[in-house]
Amino acid sequence: MTDRSGESMRIDKWLWHARFRKTRALAQALCADGCVTLNGATVTKASAQVRAGDEVVLILGPMRRRLRVAALGARRGPAPEAQALYEDLAPPERLADPVMAPAPVAPRDSGSGRPTKRDRRALNKLRDPWQEPPG
Repeated sequence: MTDRSGESMRIDKWLWHARFRKTRALAQALCADGCVTLNGATVTKASAQVRAGDEVVLILGPMRRRLRVAALGARRGPAPEAQALYEDLAPPERLADPVMAPAPVAPRDSGSGRPTKRDRRALNKLRDPWQEPPG
C-alpha cells in the first residue's frame, strides 16, 4: 500500500483493489447499476475519480456500507492490505427493501412433492404392466 495523496484513481479500480469486487468488470457493473455513491453523488460511470479522504457509499446485495477512502492502492494485494485502503464510517446496515427479501415458500403437505423413484416405478408398472424392467 502506498499513500498517493493528491493523486486520484478510477473508482472501479479502487473497488477492485479494496476487494469489494473480484474483477474490475464486476466493479464497473456495480457503478453502472447505481450502487455506488461518491461524496453524495451517485456514480454511473466507472471512470469517476476517487481521492484519499472521499466518502463512498456502497450497496452490496442487501447491505449498505459507508466508507472513507484512506489511501489509493498500488496493487490488488492480500486482504489486510486491502482493508487498509478504507475506514468504515458506520457498521454495515441491512436495507429494508421488500424486493431484496426472499420470496415466501408455498406450504406443501408432506409427501406431496416430487415423486420418488419407487413412485415412478409404480406409475410405470401401472401404465404398462407387461413391460420388462430395465437391466
